[in-house]
Amino acid sequence: ASHCVALQRFISRPRHRLKSRGPRWGVAAGRVTARMATMNVSAQDEQDKWLADASSLVKQYAFYMKRALDDNNLREALKQGSLMLGELRTIALSPQKYYELYMQVWNELRHLEAFFGEEARHGKSNLELYELVQHAGNILPRLYLLITVGVVYVKSKDGAAKDVLKDLVEMAKGVQQPIHGLFLRTYLSQASKTLLPDTGSEYEGNGGNVNDAVEFVLQNFTEMNKLWVRMQHGGGNRDRERREKERRELRDLVGKNLLVLTQLEGMTLDLYKGTVMPRVLEQVINCKDDIAQPYLLDALIQVFPDEFHVQTLDAFLEACPLLKPTVKIGNVLASLMERLPPPPPGKPGG
Repeated sequence: ASHCVALQRFISRPRHRLKSRGPRWGVAAGRVTARMATMNVSAQDEQDKWLADASSLVKQYAFYMKRALDDNNLREALKQGSLMLGELRTIALSPQKYYELYMQVWNELRHLEAFFGEEARHGKSNLELYELVQHAGNILPRLYLLITVGVVYVKSKDGAAKDVLKDLVEMAKGVQQPIHGLFLRTYLSQASKTLLPDTGSEYEGNGGNVNDAVEFVLQNFTEMNKLWVRMQHGGGNRDRERREKERRELRDLVGKNLLVLTQLEGMTLDLYKGTVMPRVLEQVINCKDDIAQPYLLDALIQVFPDEFHVQTLDAFLEACPLLKPTVKIGNVLASLMERLPPPPPGKPGG
């Protein structure tokens, strides 16, 4: 019951609020809105055209890649695969359109992964493949290929999961363009979620343990959040509203890392209390971002069990005053209260 009392006291504390400044353009707002609507239609047409052009090239390169796979021609398959992945280097697409292109490429990469898993077809060991793809010309295609080979490398048990995953999550730092980096790390997260050396996993033991799995996911989460926050600072004030909209469209890419953590069989209260929560709160506080702070705190509340929140309530409340003054902490605390069990009847706070 004490957790409810502590939370109610915290909520009742006065907190500084910024006053709204209201509309900036007055009576001219209607004309500006109409002009912007026309511009938005034109921009949408451009986005559709750019996506269609990139999609057409992806289909073309994928066709030649699969033909090379049918011929067991590793060198040509890597060449065409690299060209296909090169289309993800575009900076012309909005996050929503980029996601469509990414999904198209992701579907084609499955053919390449299946080919890498059949050594008899290409005649290379997993270690040789892992080293070979690192010679791809551009870093973005190179890292996608490296992750694809890395998945096969871990599945074969030729490479220890903890070592290969650590290598991949470190190498992904080579891509610092926010959109490119976020989707590359999303691919890494998707490709590796069944390969983590979790408690009871076939990769546990020589491949590591749940602590290695947690460290990998936390590191990927931290780097993704940094990239996501950096999007906010990629232009002038005129584009601020557009950037904030785009960031909200991408927030779940970052938050899904927390979901991966809560799904680990080896996730215990002690591990959450001693490692996961402090690392997540550290990142939330240090990013000093109006969008990231409330979203990540709410994600933390929603994905982990109620008991974890009861046992770590003090640490959570201590972090709240360290957030930016503009963050609506009341919404976060209301979400937390919904997750906490009610006190027994007749107890304080009941």
